[in-house]
Amino acid sequence: MTKIINAPGTYVDESLEGLCLAHPSLKLVGDECRVVVRSRPKSAGKVGIASGGGFGHLPLFCGYVGPGLLDACAVGNVFEGPTVGTSLDSILNADTGAGVLCLIGNYGGDRMNFEMAASMAEDDGIRSELVLGTDDVASATEEEKDKRRGVAGLLFAYKCAGAAAEEGRDLAEVARIARKAVDRTRTIGFALAPCLMPGRDAPAFEVAPGTVEFGMGIHGEPGLWRKPFSSAEALAEEMVDKLLAEKVSETSSRVALLVNSLGASPYEELFILHRSVRAHLADHGIEIARVMVGPFVTSMEMAGASVSLCFLDEELETMLAAPAQCPFWAVS
Repeated sequence: MTKIINAPGTYVDESLEGLCLAHPSLKLVGDECRVVVRSRPKSAGKVGIASGGGFGHLPLFCGYVGPGLLDACAVGNVFEGPTVGTSLDSILNADTGAGVLCLIGNYGGDRMNFEMAASMAEDDGIRSELVLGTDDVASATEEEKDKRRGVAGLLFAYKCAGAAAEEGRDLAEVARIARKAVDRTRTIGFALAPCLMPGRDAPAFEVAPGTVEFGMGIHGEPGLWRKPFSSAEALAEEMVDKLLAEKVSETSSRVALLVNSLGASPYEELFILHRSVRAHLADHGIEIARVMVGPFVTSMEMAGASVSLCFLDEELETMLAAPAQCPFWAVS
């Protein structure tokens, strides 16, 4: 597979530079130029929201910097967490005096480096709270859900926390709403073909043609099963059953739905999956309040998709409806 690059070693930095040139609302800062922030100054006294993660998942993570969403995002190498220094730079650049919510996926390197960075920021007088996305139901059992990975459902936490911060709520409140969104979100995905990392001669994992890896992670982590593809209808039914198998802390029959491409699967196929998912949700008496279909969290050119449900209450529904703007997503 041929990639449109100059050299593997410059892949991340040149892509980030091109992103900011295409979208002047973003700019690069930090000692390593690996932190994406808003170009316009933020309101003083607003709780900052910082995130971060490995490159290769655009729009996640840094594509969601903007009003009503993130203030700063630390970027690591492809599928690698950001460094401690870059994580610290994201916190420093998100802060306007009211503290910073660090909202990241539940990956070991990301978590460790943000924890260290938050401790260093605290020495400079910057308060912070850490909230981890844990929506991937395939990555751990319900009894060990604190070990689950954060994947596409992290968007709902970004949106809800971002809205709370824009309202002027304090750090404890913004963190509470982020945790609530995380606790009420579930995601399951599948892969049909792998992606190729820049500089590699072959994919790091294989999915045979005509095969589905159900539950595969966005870095190629093994799924729950692998078998021949049958139909979008069959996949949708199993995905919905898996997502509804666990009850949220408060019963809700109203959800926000995200049908997400992992990179190579086109809109045409997503809409077929979306149609089937909606039908199965209706069979279970689930009402869809908001829907998003598209490539919101990718794994470069991996073929496949994920489905996320955020089980709503009045508070979360209000937060999701609040205005937000970034290069890849707008709510008005």
